Amino acid sequence: MAADAAPGAARPSPDHLDQKQHSSDSASTRPIAVIRKRADFLAANRGKRFVTPNFVLLAHRRRTDHTVPAETVRHGITVTKKIGNAVVRNRMKRRFRALLAQVLPGDGLAGVDHIMIGRKTDTEADFATLKADLEKGLKYLAKKLG
Repeated sequence: MAADAAPGAARPSPDHLDQKQHSSDSASTRPIAVIRKRADFLAANRGKRFVTPNFVLLAHRRRTDHTVPAETVRHGITVTKKIGNAVVRNRMKRRFRALLAQVLPGDGLAGVDHIMIGRKTDTEADFATLKADLEKGLKYLAKKLG
């Protein structure tokens, strides 16, 4: 019984992690939402793009009459079956979600939909490289969208 209790006690609860994350992001006040509708993904495909070896970043400014408020930053993730099996795709999506959670509050563009599309590579890039590419891509797209 003691062996079962030790691993659960050592692992912090998800609520604890959320509280720690919110305290560090207190400076950003822009709301962040997830894109769930196919029409929004298709609309973002008409926007500007930034290509890296590991992902493609799309950015599309929403219409002024869109139902989502203009100050909201939205993001979506696409990983196709061409990438690999379910384990590989889910790992990629988890990494992209973590990247977006870290970078978008500070560098995300208000009123813009951001889409990350995974690309198949021979080796998996480290998190710092992905983060640097995402920050560079957001700065590039900010200039392009004006």
